[in-house]
Amino acid sequence: MLIEPVLAAGAVPQFLTETVALIVAGAAIAYICFRLRLVPIVGFLIAGVFIGPNALGLVQDRELVDATAEIGVILLLFTIGIEFSLEKLARIQKLIFGGGSLQVGLTIAAVGLVLYAFGVSLPAAIFTGMLVALSSTAIVLKLLADKGETNSEPGQVALGLLIFQDLAIVVMVLLVPVLAGGSEGGLGQIATALGTAIGIILLVLVVARRVMPKILESVALTCSPELFLLTVIAICFGTAYLTSLAGVSLSLGAFLAGLMVSESRFSQHALSETLPLQILFSATFFISVGMLLDVSFLLQNLPLVAGVILAVLVIKAVTTWISVKALGYATPIAAASALTLAQIGEFSFVLERAGREVGLFPAGAESGSQAFIAATVGLMVVTPLLMRLGEKASAKAASKIDRLPVSAESEEHQTEHTLDLEDHLIVAGYGQAARSLIRVVAGSGIPYVITTLSPTGANEAESEGLPVVRGDASRPFLLRHVGIDKAKIVVIADDDPATAHKIISVARQLNPTLRIVVRTRYSADAEHLLEAGADEVVSEEFESIVQLFGEVLREYRVEAAEIDRLEDLARRDGYAALMAETVRMTNSEFACETGEGCFDSRTVTVREGSAVAGLTVAEAELSGSSGLRVAKVTRVSETFEGPGADFVLQAGDELLLEGSTEAFARNAAKFRKPSAMATAAGTSVAVGFASQPKSPRRIDTESPFSHLTEVDTSVCEHVEMIRPVFPSAAGCEECIAMGEQWVHLRICLTCGHVGCCDTSKNKHASAHYEKTGHPLIASLEPGENWGWCYSDEEYV
Repeated sequence: MLIEPVLAAGAVPQFLTETVALIVAGAAIAYICFRLRLVPIVGFLIAGVFIGPNALGLVQDRELVDATAEIGVILLLFTIGIEFSLEKLARIQKLIFGGGSLQVGLTIAAVGLVLYAFGVSLPAAIFTGMLVALSSTAIVLKLLADKGETNSEPGQVALGLLIFQDLAIVVMVLLVPVLAGGSEGGLGQIATALGTAIGIILLVLVVARRVMPKILESVALTCSPELFLLTVIAICFGTAYLTSLAGVSLSLGAFLAGLMVSESRFSQHALSETLPLQILFSATFFISVGMLLDVSFLLQNLPLVAGVILAVLVIKAVTTWISVKALGYATPIAAASALTLAQIGEFSFVLERAGREVGLFPAGAESGSQAFIAATVGLMVVTPLLMRLGEKASAKAASKIDRLPVSAESEEHQTEHTLDLEDHLIVAGYGQAARSLIRVVAGSGIPYVITTLSPTGANEAESEGLPVVRGDASRPFLLRHVGIDKAKIVVIADDDPATAHKIISVARQLNPTLRIVVRTRYSADAEHLLEAGADEVVSEEFESIVQLFGEVLREYRVEAAEIDRLEDLARRDGYAALMAETVRMTNSEFACETGEGCFDSRTVTVREGSAVAGLTVAEAELSGSSGLRVAKVTRVSETFEGPGADFVLQAGDELLLEGSTEAFARNAAKFRKPSAMATAAGTSVAVGFASQPKSPRRIDTESPFSHLTEVDTSVCEHVEMIRPVFPSAAGCEECIAMGEQWVHLRICLTCGHVGCCDTSKNKHASAHYEKTGHPLIASLEPGENWGWCYSDEEYV
């Protein structure tokens, strides 16, 4: 009785077997094609031929493959749409409606006349012409995107014609019953469908301008990559579904969804997040097309298929060339566009299936369906080769650029795909350290660009007029967008080690000559980051020690050049000297010669309220009579060597005093603050700076803070965002900067910001929420373990 359930539980589902065969075969054959220097699309098509039901039969479930392939087309057109904008489409409206209608009309007419001359019925000839008129949106735009040529002149022409073809499929599907002699699909129905489609398109365009930027802004403020990706995918599929209800093709709906996202400032971020999914599902689409081919039919009718391929190639190339030339484009551009669109498209399969259901077949014969499929797959396979020939033709246009009617726009398009920067600095992330770096870089004349996932940081940078791109710097697409191939240096100043590791790995692969500098909190992370490809890792932990070492050397009056050498030595090889397991007492490479009088001098700061503040050198008895002599005074940026007896000492002055150890001990009381002197005398008075709180307790910024909660999402939907964070400061961040005091401390569970409570004077914790939208805080007071959600107004 127990055997059957065990077997059932261990059985492999049929869909999984076919999915594995599809993915493994696709990867293997694509790799072989890569080694043979063929584009991956060819490998996917060939893989589909091999594993399909007409060859090895490894995959039989056509519905599963078709559904996956449909997702691939949707994601492909969605990512293409993100790369465009309404302004860009407005520039090519003449191409869409003028060139597109001319190309489709000429192709249908040419194919129809040829077939009618050979005795094919007029309805079947027109139907075949419609099949041939459509080009492959998926293949053409995929190849253009892979080469970064979507914004090139031939790429713009191809896009314009393809958009019209996707619009034309709406009418074509409705005309099929009319051509078959049925009662369905009258002119009234066609007009209604077109009107509905145009209405939805206009609605989409309004949403793109008015609604979509606000939605993505709100989602991005949550700082949740999972929620952002899910929202973008929901926009893609939701829009495609709604437009399909009106009879508009899914591909056009997905393209319109991409256009909506392109109007947001987060378009590059959305594109980098969806590209991996698009690559996976697009591969499935091309494999599914290859599975349609019947190899036995191809071998038995090879001359027929070759003739059909040649005829389609000639007709498509000629009609496209005429259409593009009619718009005033130069001959090389027309030739390149003609070869790019010379294949038959994936939506021709949809149209062919609709015709078969009402008795219409390609060329009026049932065998025409397999000939049509074989010719279509063959043309798709040779499309990369045809596009290479087209590239050679379009290259000739460079010398004749002054003849092109849209040459200025072409130049603008080329610069929009990648930022026009050379030898520049890329700052990945825009946290506090990066902000500080930009403060000095911005005025240096060094070209730079910022990338950040933080909406608040990006908004702040934009408000200050700084060049910033929203997105994940670990995504290859985003790095290419900010010109990684021409960049001189990348600085990762604020990201955690795991994120920095990903950015380093991708950046190093894309540009091996790039210098990568990373700042990290702990020295233990340095080795892993160096192995990932970083050139320099600045450890906050060890760098502070180097700075301490430098201060020690300066106090002992070591020469400045020698201090610089020893600091560089300490930093070498990822602070290797600081991580040494043994201490070298003799023959150390850090041995140095101390300066003259190094043991008989000290640098002392005049504190506010100390006895010497406001006195002259003579009045303070610092001219030698007390055993101490002022050798130098540093006041802000001014230096006074050997000040006279009437020189007045001010709070904040840094004095270089010379004297014996005993003299310093005798005169120590002159430099004490009154509160400290009172404490020494026995009065209990708190000692500290004015910026400290009444309580001397300081927060440990080196250890992560974790908030434990028993509340679930039914009480507060934001509890899943709780994560360990490092406190941003030892007390209220803003109060310390202002010299103010606080009552209680709170910490943001999103970014670690430490602020003061609402009982405090400035309420910086609440002010931080109003500025950033980060909803969760927790108490930093001893013995308290509670949190608060500003958004849901609940304790967590």
